[in-house]
Amino acid sequence: MKRVSLTAWIFIGMAAGVALGVLAPGFAKELGIVSTIFLRLIRSIIAPLLFGTLVAGIAGGGDLKHMGRIGGKAILYFEIVTTFALFLGLGVVNLVRPGEGVPIARTAADKVAAAAPASLSAIVEHTFPASIIDAMARNDVLQVVVFAFLFGAACAAIGKKSEPVVVFCASLAEVMFRYTKYVMYLAPLGVGAALAVTVGSKGIGVLFGLGKLIVTLYGALALFVVIVLGAVVAIARIPLRSFYQAVREPFLIAFSTASSEAALPLALENMEKFGVPKHIVGFVIPTGYSFNLDGTTLYLSMASMFVAQAAGVHMTFGEQLVMMLTLMLTSKGVAGVPRAALVILAGTLTTFHLPVEGFAILLGVDAVLDMARTSVNVLGNCLASAVVARWEGFKVG
Repeated sequence: MKRVSLTAWIFIGMAAGVALGVLAPGFAKELGIVSTIFLRLIRSIIAPLLFGTLVAGIAGGGDLKHMGRIGGKAILYFEIVTTFALFLGLGVVNLVRPGEGVPIARTAADKVAAAAPASLSAIVEHTFPASIIDAMARNDVLQVVVFAFLFGAACAAIGKKSEPVVVFCASLAEVMFRYTKYVMYLAPLGVGAALAVTVGSKGIGVLFGLGKLIVTLYGALALFVVIVLGAVVAIARIPLRSFYQAVREPFLIAFSTASSEAALPLALENMEKFGVPKHIVGFVIPTGYSFNLDGTTLYLSMASMFVAQAAGVHMTFGEQLVMMLTLMLTSKGVAGVPRAALVILAGTLTTFHLPVEGFAILLGVDAVLDMARTSVNVLGNCLASAVVARWEGFKVG
């Protein structure tokens, strides 16, 4: 029993969850408390782990100028890769046209409350915390990163006087990594319960409904991973085998829980073991949770055009391009929690006068779609940290 890896146990938990949802849906619905407890424990890790890792990394091995260079490289990489994701999604949805023939129920309009996309000024303002306690309580990853970045830079600037604080933060990070290990023992139960609740409440049909859209999205994400991320691995000379071993468990946790947040602690720990320096992994991956959502941006481009196709709305290439640029902006800052992309999608449909009734159709199968896009988000951010490390001259793997 001890020889079975955590990855294998997660697979077993996923299979058991689906089977339980099919065979005993009533009981499966009651397992929501198990997945909720697991996710709450995971979320309890995030703020202290990010704070300790980033402050210790910056103050112990970097400076403000050095971290500024890393940040610039990370943002440049994020924008290039997410642009590829957007246009790949746009190309695939125009080629396959999964929305054609899908009826839109107009009576669902009153059930959907569309949210307006966030403006650039709102996104920038939200980046900076008014209170670090409040940011940590809400697990606002981007605000915690900004505070920890400035706090670590201040520690580096004052030198020896900050040593007790830096030692405390380094110890805090180590304690939280061990805490993560303990919580991960519950991962097979947590992810199995999450799938059991999804299948038990929505039925096995959730895995097959709107099959053309689901297959198209999974196919597009597979193309993105193989072509775009594969090219990045080759160009940056990332050891593929050891990278796969580092990302498989965070990938599976993200897939089964549909939450990037749930995979964050293990992603940080595994990429540090992979050889990415602590100050890089502690900065790039959390920042990528707001700026490098490859799976989400690809999905948003596909979902918006899916609704247009289903409604019979013809959009010119210019209109599609404007929509892609809008999505590139509004997708930044999407929280790493389940269904967060739906808010952005609802706002996009309203902005471009597409029927928000299409939102209700997508909502029925979003659990399956969310699992795919979230796991690709996590994979992309793990790769981003390795790429930036290689760019900085570090050996990984």
